Amino acid sequence: MTGAAQTRDATISRVLEQLISSGHRHVEPPLLQPADLFLDLTGEDMRRRLYLTSGADGAELCLRPDFTIPVCRLHLETAGTGYPVDYCYNGTVFRQRPSGPGEIPQLGAESLGRTDRLQADADMLLLAVQALETFGLSGFDIRIGDEALFAAVLGGVGLPSVWQRRLRDCFGETDKLNEAISRMAGNADRSEDNRAVRLGFLSALQGADPKAAHAVVEDLLSIAGISAVGGRTPSEIADRFLEQAALADGSADHRPAAEHLKKYLGINGKALAAVEALGHFENDTGIDLSGPIADFKARLAALETAGFDTNRLVFAADFGRRLDYYSGFVFEMHMGQTVAGQLVGGGRYDKLLKLLGADSEVPATGFSIWLDRVAEALGDEA
Repeated sequence: MTGAAQTRDATISRVLEQLISSGHRHVEPPLLQPADLFLDLTGEDMRRRLYLTSGADGAELCLRPDFTIPVCRLHLETAGTGYPVDYCYNGTVFRQRPSGPGEIPQLGAESLGRTDRLQADADMLLLAVQALETFGLSGFDIRIGDEALFAAVLGGVGLPSVWQRRLRDCFGETDKLNEAISRMAGNADRSEDNRAVRLGFLSALQGADPKAAHAVVEDLLSIAGISAVGGRTPSEIADRFLEQAALADGSADHRPAAEHLKKYLGINGKALAAVEALGHFENDTGIDLSGPIADFKARLAALETAGFDTNRLVFAADFGRRLDYYSGFVFEMHMGQTVAGQLVGGGRYDKLLKLLGADSEVPATGFSIWLDRVAEALGDEA
């Protein structure tokens, strides 16, 4: 083992001790996980990144591609409903990548069941910052976002449920979100859509329960033996049918909603300046953001009380995660242009434990550190 590797291992142990000292219990979730669970929760696109195998009973399994879901599963299987509880981990996740090894070392923490959500958000961000500083890093960028703010804006612009769901699904991928907003506003090429909306099928879908309509379209495609069209999956084709059904309603003009969304998504800057910009947006549009803005301010106040300089935080309104279970504050840490990809990714995922079998939603937040990227930032990959 090289001197750099020995130093890195010693530092990892020190970071783990910091997490344990702050009340996090060290756990090691199983390497093998049910593949269908990850596909259901993260989308079928995840399949190409999984390392898949099968059990003796034929069940499809995968090497764990992250720690958050396995830690939550482990909690539900062993501790049940005992909250609050905090965990930390250090191990390998497995994801197929265009370049680089598929074995990725990660270290991180999860906090489950804390009802003081804003303080918990602040605490997890502070722990992540402390961890990177313990590794010897400084000057890293900290980007923050808020899924709850976007949800409030989306709910306030008066869109049909199908479009709210579609835009929420795209949140976190700016190009796809902007394309969907443009299509919603009628700026995309509608010639094919205009022919399609004359079909009675679309009229039947219009106003139907989105989940049921989505299932009907997917079933029909399956019966017809259609697995993909133009590179689109059956789920994506179903989305387009539902969008076309919504566009068939000639009485609705979604252009004002599109303008409001574009204005909101353009908010970007230092955290305190972003609070002011959000207030102006609320006043200009009449969309009620009082709740999430108050939470934003309280979260910043908690960080300042801990002695953290909130000028280090940059808010991006279009920053989110394309996973349905994320529900609020999210953050990432980057080393500028020095290292490709995030060093740390974290955020609030209150919906996850219920999706995994808990009786109700459980407040939860956490973060993961990509140790290979930390090593690259330190220049000691060897």
